[in-house]
Amino acid sequence: MSPTFSSLSIYNYRVYFAGALVSNVGTWMGRVAQDWLVLTQLTDNDPIALGVVTGLQFAPMVLLAPWAGMVADRFPKRRILFATQSMLAVTSLLTGVLVVTGVVQLWHVYLLALLQGLATAVDNPARQTFVSEMVPRASLANAVSLNSASFNAARILGPGVAGLVIAAVGTGPAFFVNTLSFVAVLLALTQMKTALLRPAPRSRGKGQIRDGLRYVKGRPDIILIMVLVFVLGTFGMNFQLTTALMATQQFHQGAGEYGLLGSIMAIGSLSAALMSARRPRPRLRILLVALAGFVVSSGAAALAPSYLWFAVLLVPVGLSALTVLTSANSMVQLGVDAHMRGRVMALYMAIFMGGTPLGAPLIGWIGATWGPRWTILVGTIAVALTLVGATIYLMRSESLSIRYQLHARPHVLVTRDVPSESVPEVAA
Repeated sequence: MSPTFSSLSIYNYRVYFAGALVSNVGTWMGRVAQDWLVLTQLTDNDPIALGVVTGLQFAPMVLLAPWAGMVADRFPKRRILFATQSMLAVTSLLTGVLVVTGVVQLWHVYLLALLQGLATAVDNPARQTFVSEMVPRASLANAVSLNSASFNAARILGPGVAGLVIAAVGTGPAFFVNTLSFVAVLLALTQMKTALLRPAPRSRGKGQIRDGLRYVKGRPDIILIMVLVFVLGTFGMNFQLTTALMATQQFHQGAGEYGLLGSIMAIGSLSAALMSARRPRPRLRILLVALAGFVVSSGAAALAPSYLWFAVLLVPVGLSALTVLTSANSMVQLGVDAHMRGRVMALYMAIFMGGTPLGAPLIGWIGATWGPRWTILVGTIAVALTLVGATIYLMRSESLSIRYQLHARPHVLVTRDVPSESVPEVAA
């Protein structure tokens, strides 16, 4: 089997991957349907309302992160996923029913978005760390990258199909398809061979949340990664908001064209995930170069003169953003102790995705005040400043030299001038 897909040779991961792929297609359909519902049926293209919905979905990740991580480390992850995936299916079903019966109101969407956020807050750390129980450590980076590939392969199909469904029969059916897709995950969980799982040691006793926070505090390498993904997630990756505003307000396109943008961006994201799956281990220099690529490509997309150019530029935006995320996720999972993985990953996901409640309403306000282009430009500027700050920090605190080599590989060479053990992966 190709090294890119080596984790699929493992039975439990193969079954889980298949169920997750189906579910991800439905999830992207549901996201597009929700955004379109808020923008065109419940408001008059109000970016602030869309920002509030997005914020409500991600706020619980910040508020519940320490407890969600503790749950992931204390209880069987497969049982946690049964509960959370079932709740997500119910919220999607309720949304679809409200839409097709014609009684849906904006506050309904707000409430259901919050319930989805509560379920997702518990689901994320369990789902992220469950991968390490299905595959051996040597395959973890590959499995994490294949998860991203699954998510983005679905992102190619889901938004486009959602746009066609919405244009043909309305938003309600898209929510129903999403509901049915969760069944695929539940079936996959029932078909797994529990004897082949490698459960991590479960944490017991008091003070687990404090232990997790203390552990991260003592890891400057992980803190640096979390700072980078926080800024990227908060200001640079509000794609469901920014692409909706660019499609509807800047380029005056309809549901099909809006849905197509998500699929086009996913081409770059899928390419990044597959390239990451071939790497035996993540490297910090790849993460830094990808951040620089995001700054250039997102800035160009914000200034695109037409819908066509905007769509084309979303490919490198997706490529660079997903390279950052797969590298960061793998570095964190591989770099922490197994019994701490749930708490650390909960904090990681809270910092990355939980920044959205702060960023989404702000981005929505910027879009309403300064126009759609600035919803992307503000993220470009924020990521650029953070990247410069992180580079200066590494060069000073870790005695690093960062050089660009045009005619040699790697093109970006990161070396440590003075031996140091405080950040073991920096010079990798």
